[in-house]
Amino acid sequence: MIPKMKWVDRKFEFNFSTGVFPCIVERLRGAPVRVEEIVRNLPTEILTKCSGNLWSIQEHVGHLADLDELHDGRIDDFLAKAEVLRAADMKNLKTEAAKHNEQNIETLLSAFRSARMKFVERLETLDEEIVARTALHPRLKIPMRPIDMAYFTAEHDDHHIASIVELGRGLSN
Repeated sequence: MIPKMKWVDRKFEFNFSTGVFPCIVERLRGAPVRVEEIVRNLPTEILTKCSGNLWSIQEHVGHLADLDELHDGRIDDFLAKAEVLRAADMKNLKTEAAKHNEQNIETLLSAFRSARMKFVERLETLDEEIVARTALHPRLKIPMRPIDMAYFTAEHDDHHIASIVELGRGLSN
């Protein structure tokens, strides 16, 4: 199996036509369903098992829900014509403090679905002028539009979904 690149090592080039925005939004809308399908039949001991200092499946799911607050806030940044988007907490303090392994997986899945639907609904209200607006991404140090932020979020989802799949396969054997 090919090892997955660390998220912070990823590089991005944002050159999408705004006409791709509806497709990216649909990818975001589908993430909770994909996660639910992957974890549906996994027992709690698999969902909550940690390996070293790596997150469990439930912690990955909780992290995705935790981050939609940031994504939603970045929509506010674009609407306010901010020059720089708000920064992510690269230490993931919210996720680390949340004790996601002590929660029921259904609660985590519901939280992710709810937060994501709110985020998607807000994205769908943006007009073409706002979708083309730019602000500097604080970590990447490149201009980002809402369409790029949506794509970046979808890629981040897939990064964690790939980890969930790897954990489910590796721990369930």
